[in-house]
Amino acid sequence: MTPHEAIPVLRVSDAIASAAWYSQLGFVEDFRYQHEPNFPWFVSVSTPNGATIFLSEHAGDAAAGGAIFLVTRDVDAIAAVLGLRARKMPWGDRECSTTDP
Repeated sequence: MTPHEAIPVLRVSDAIASAAWYSQLGFVEDFRYQHEPNFPWFVSVSTPNGATIFLSEHAGDAAAGGAIFLVTRDVDAIAAVLGLRARKMPWGDRECSTTDP
């Protein structure tokens, strides 16, 4: 048996706000789950082409302070949505970086 997909889990302080932030990048919310009222939220977001990220407020799901690298065909358009400028890197790629809320 070989895995066919890997989904990163990002530890966030506000999963609902993070999901809204990722919507600027073309992600849509798949589902949100809260075991009981006042418990931490767990939200899944994905793109139409199959990129998925889990956003979790649960302390045990992931360590705070991770990073992901999102690949897109138009980094300049994504950078503009975020109010950033993409720059050419020494290895030839155009990139921008930011932090989700």
